Amino acid sequence: MVTIAVTPEEAGETRVALSPETAKKLTALGATVKVASGAGSRSRFSDAAYQTAGATIVANPSEATAGADVLLKVRRPTPEEVKSLKPGALVAAMINPFDDRPGVEALAGAGVSLFSMEFMPRISRAQSMDVLSSQANLAGYKAVVDAAAMFEQAMPMMMTAAGTVPAARVFIMGVGVAGLQAIATARRLGAIVSATDVRPATKEQVASLGAKFIAIEDDEFKQAQTATGYAKPMSEAYQQKQAELVASHIKGQDVVITTALIPGRPAPKLISRAMIESMRPGSIIIDLAAERGGNTELTQPAQIIEHNGVRISGKLNLAGEVPVNASSLYAKNLFTFLELLIDKKEKALKVNWDDEIIKGTLVAKDGKIVHPSLVSQGA
Repeated sequence: MVTIAVTPEEAGETRVALSPETAKKLTALGATVKVASGAGSRSRFSDAAYQTAGATIVANPSEATAGADVLLKVRRPTPEEVKSLKPGALVAAMINPFDDRPGVEALAGAGVSLFSMEFMPRISRAQSMDVLSSQANLAGYKAVVDAAAMFEQAMPMMMTAAGTVPAARVFIMGVGVAGLQAIATARRLGAIVSATDVRPATKEQVASLGAKFIAIEDDEFKQAQTATGYAKPMSEAYQQKQAELVASHIKGQDVVITTALIPGRPAPKLISRAMIESMRPGSIIIDLAAERGGNTELTQPAQIIEHNGVRISGKLNLAGEVPVNASSLYAKNLFTFLELLIDKKEKALKVNWDDEIIKGTLVAKDGKIVHPSLVSQGA
């Protein structure tokens, strides 16, 4: 029988790695699920709800992890949390593997098999396990809701006897999952929406949502997407041309939402101080890349600042501000992943180490860092 542990996250993280729904599904697979008391409270999942779903509530994290085969987390676990797991136990979390290399090596040294859910391959059968997509979708939604609350003006056009209220103009920079949801949400609120991205495939997606596409569409633009669907780093010449186009466009925007991130790299700087100073007082910038330095020159991670009348939000973990939904989706991602690891007939762990999903997400095994992207960085 497989024992699965779930513990509370560190202060500031509202999400949890297990929902009552997925607890019920895991117990149906024959697993014993141990949840530290209060682990789901910040996501509005009570201990009683977990118990009803078949989980066992224990007094503290150390009781949950003692002898467990699997530890599920949102963020990277602490060395203390993994020490009491079974030798060779599995840990699945958003490890943030490119930051704090010594911390990752310390976890690897504990002998656990460490899976980083951010490394989930972009293949069709892994879509239901894609934590970046599930969380980014909610972040894109929350970015627009935050912007609307901060804007202090109406978003849709309103025709009144006293006159017309113009529609807000919203510009989305980066059309991944977060950007597409931001476009859709802003459109629902009645804004006039435009968007930009260096990947040519996004042009049609933007148009399908009723927004205007803004980009320099030259030969480099046509080759600006990797086989896995990520944006390639662009040349300085292209970045200069794109910056000039954005600079002319951004002057007339009321809200700008930036979402540009390349895994393992600092966030690209898309908006200069001069661009910000060209915007009208009262305009809003929501920077979803703040955790990696931000897409604007002035972004302050975890802060909302005002410069020349323009407010710039560098809030972190927007998905965590809708924790009920974020935790529910993340828990489903993890459950689908665990289905690959558990033999339903034998009700035991049975990992196919050659599966491309397993190989793609495995960061550490047998005390060593094993993921190619991390080994190549100088393990």
